[in-house]
Amino acid sequence: MTDLILDAGITVAACERKSADEPITALLDKADKEGWRIWLYTAQLAEVLQKLTLNADSNIGFQHVDMNIVQFNERQQLSKFASKHHWLSALGEDSEGLNFDDPTGHGLTRAAARLGKDVKVVTDIPSRLDSGNPFVDVCTAMKQKSSLHVDFVDLKGQQDRIRSRIEHNVHKVMSHGKYIMGPEIRELEAQLADFVGVEHCICLSSGTDSLLVAMMALNLSEGDEVITTPFTFAATGEVIKMLGAKAVYVDIDSTTYNINIDSIEEAVTDKTSAIMPVSLYGQCADIDQINAIADCHGLSVIEDAAQSFGASLRGRKSCGLSTIGCTSFFPTKPLGGYGDGGACFTSDKQLADSIRQLIDHGQDKKYNHKQLGINGRMDTLQAAILLAKLHSFEDEIVRRNEVANNYSNMLFKAEEKGFLRLPKIMEHNESVWAQYTIRVDNRHKIQEILNKSGIPTAIHYPTPLYRQPALLQEEVVCVNTEKVVTEVLSLPMHPYLNIETQEWISKTLIQALES
Repeated sequence: MTDLILDAGITVAACERKSADEPITALLDKADKEGWRIWLYTAQLAEVLQKLTLNADSNIGFQHVDMNIVQFNERQQLSKFASKHHWLSALGEDSEGLNFDDPTGHGLTRAAARLGKDVKVVTDIPSRLDSGNPFVDVCTAMKQKSSLHVDFVDLKGQQDRIRSRIEHNVHKVMSHGKYIMGPEIRELEAQLADFVGVEHCICLSSGTDSLLVAMMALNLSEGDEVITTPFTFAATGEVIKMLGAKAVYVDIDSTTYNINIDSIEEAVTDKTSAIMPVSLYGQCADIDQINAIADCHGLSVIEDAAQSFGASLRGRKSCGLSTIGCTSFFPTKPLGGYGDGGACFTSDKQLADSIRQLIDHGQDKKYNHKQLGINGRMDTLQAAILLAKLHSFEDEIVRRNEVANNYSNMLFKAEEKGFLRLPKIMEHNESVWAQYTIRVDNRHKIQEILNKSGIPTAIHYPTPLYRQPALLQEEVVCVNTEKVVTEVLSLPMHPYLNIETQEWISKTLIQALES
């Protein structure tokens, strides 16, 4: 992706351009067409406004005009232009060039370096142009080469839309200095609990730890059995084994890829203590039916909702469907932080209190360790970031569904021809589309063609858990799982994937399938 920072004079020219023939107009048109990111440097805000006002004043001449109105109009003009682009924050390091002949130029150089080594600053100041990289004039900026780049998950594009909110929240934490269990933790927990529709949310260090402490709170231990699915990330089986319990793997439904409800009952034994369904790829397993089975046998249900936070089952949110819901805020999840993080959800106060103790070394008060626990607390900075991202999360769910519908509309004819299988969402479900995962034959070849074309793909997941060396259960074979793991292929998926890129991905995929 091409990034350009506009120096103050260029920003003013961009705001005031009146002719389509102006070089700055051509540059901005090219940037818009090719998806470049245009940045305005916050340290130059006063300078830009001053230049705009002076230019307006010189254009007015001797006419008697209220300068307050002129200044207001110039601010509105800048605001309109900036709304289509991005503000790049000035940091403390930018002021280290105060002894230089051009301290603002030094600040721009430092700001450009933060964005990346190839970032250019477009300027009309001769001394800055003479100093060389990163400064270029408009004509040179026009010659920047664009390459079509597709992110599997576009975290930068998401950050661009909420940058000011993230920066505000992070600076707030840096100011109060409560990096562990700061006020943002409780604020996030309250908002997440309200979103899901449960009484209690406990934020913690990762999705894996959320599964671990959920089972610890339910007193699962050596000799217990937990019914789950083998088609998931290793963490699901890993935490079961870590507690000395045994994972009892039930095959998946070959349409939804979630646990096969019809096979759960026969897996129940007198050692079974819990059922842990995984809501895979963003679609809830049918927890209602699983709860009914669990109630008959006096079992707890833990939803592994690492990929489904934001999804719904019959109008109720994932994570609020069972005894305890567990999710992950890993960066690429539907609601992802900028590091590891997770949460447990429940409406059982006793379980919630136990989980809070467990993630704080088992303490019920300082230096009184009531039970054996772990250090599983979420960092306050992650909570601050998640609070910023949660603000736009519901809009992103809508966007994710639009992107998924686009893919399905573009690829359904290829499915009719038998080239692939598209994901299917049950009528009672609303998916959050953590992944858009198709099934293809000759997956390795298809993936190779897509990758050579610049289209990233992923395989979630290539090996059943019972065949993982650390979780090996040689006697287990799940027929549907064994087939699906050889065929699934996930395409780029995020809320800001534009239609043109999807068309190109789909066209390239179809060509690969037909070849």
